[in-house]
Amino acid sequence: MSSLHSRLRAEWFPSIPRELMAGAVATFALIPEVIAFSFVAGVDPAVGLFASFVISIVIAFTGGRSAMVSAAAGSVALVAAPLVHAHGLPYLLAAGVLAGAMQILFGLLRLGVLMRFVSTSVRTGFVNALAILIFAAQMPHFIGANTATWAMVGLGLAIIYLLPPITTAVPSPLVCIVVVTLAGHWLDLPLKTVADLGQLPDALPAFAWLSVPMSLETLRIIALPAFAIAMVGLLESMMTASVVDDLTDTPSSKNRECSGLGVANVAASFFGGIAGCGMIGQTVSNVRYGGRGRLSTLFAGVFLLILMVLLKPWVSQVPVAALVAIMVMVSASTFDWGSLRTLVRHPRMSSAVMLATVAVTVATDNLAAGVATGVMLSGVFFTFKVARLLRVHAETAGERGMRVYRVSGQVFFASADMLVDAFDVREIDGAPVHIDVSQAHFWDVTAVAALNKVVERLRKHGSVVEVTGLNQASRDLILQLDAAPE
Repeated sequence: MSSLHSRLRAEWFPSIPRELMAGAVATFALIPEVIAFSFVAGVDPAVGLFASFVISIVIAFTGGRSAMVSAAAGSVALVAAPLVHAHGLPYLLAAGVLAGAMQILFGLLRLGVLMRFVSTSVRTGFVNALAILIFAAQMPHFIGANTATWAMVGLGLAIIYLLPPITTAVPSPLVCIVVVTLAGHWLDLPLKTVADLGQLPDALPAFAWLSVPMSLETLRIIALPAFAIAMVGLLESMMTASVVDDLTDTPSSKNRECSGLGVANVAASFFGGIAGCGMIGQTVSNVRYGGRGRLSTLFAGVFLLILMVLLKPWVSQVPVAALVAIMVMVSASTFDWGSLRTLVRHPRMSSAVMLATVAVTVATDNLAAGVATGVMLSGVFFTFKVARLLRVHAETAGERGMRVYRVSGQVFFASADMLVDAFDVREIDGAPVHIDVSQAHFWDVTAVAALNKVVERLRKHGSVVEVTGLNQASRDLILQLDAAPE
């Protein structure tokens, strides 16, 4: 009982004042971005705010990483925007439920380990593409904008970048919102405001069933967007969890985080909110201000809704120019500028994977497609690289002119033909052959078939063949396949 109490205290309440303060800071950092991300997705700010409230509350209990802040995120908003524009909010909520179900299944099947196959190059390409798409989403607000809008965006960016060196007591995006709003009001500038984007919440979110037809046609419409939302959400959440692991030197359950995010997204969708995922910027703020337990995550969600309901009249007057400035900052801070310098220093294949991930993502507006392309290319390039490590050294030994072949490296489907091509029966001309595979490993059916093909071809041309040095794993594979029915 005492051990359970100690574990719960460490997980939830390592320091209550510190947890509440860190959660409040994360909330202030969350407000402008959630409104801005809602605006990117093409939904009312209430949709993003309800989602962030519900996701934070639910994942505080169901997630696998303490002190992690999850909410409506830019990556998910970008994936969701085309569905909203084409079919409306009800279909987005249905896609959120389906995406959450996929994430729950992903966690239950313990597939979190698959995130290990996402290479650093793919992750860099992912964040760079995300940054480009976020910036591109702001372009409609610059094209044809009046002078006042340009001036307020410039003022907002100046505040965001010049305030932190002076003080970090208050998040600079929040100061940007306050100053730009006051300037626009006092100068009576012609600026579009948050109220023009949609309805802000004035009460707690209410549970409601999905209002779309339960048909195969609906499934056809939401299936691919839901899969994209699920995969992008999982990738960003896993990346965020890894960041917190490193910052706190503590482990986390990635599979539980997958399922927990799924439960939170299902709940958010039924309460009228967009699906979300881990928020890297807000999570880092939470941890740096002392958040270590689940209480900070819980309080971030509760405090968010309190502020939104109490401050609704003020928030509705925030100029869109302030949100655009924040999103430009988010885009610039998300992009890995160091990756441009390392393009020429990194191996060409790694750089190609990163560039391909960015190119496919930007071309399709689909982060999941870009990541899938990057993972596939990483696998192909890795396979090609390992296959090239296979070596077959030949020499003649003994009075009988015995040919000795020493095989080293990995023999599998990509290198099997190289093994076969290394044995030229015309050069051997019936001489006895000794094949030493003590420095090689046979991985699959294709590898075993290649070795059998070499032996049979040599025997067919009159050579006596001896194979030595098979390690136990390779021997077991060969015995297993020899015993298998044809």
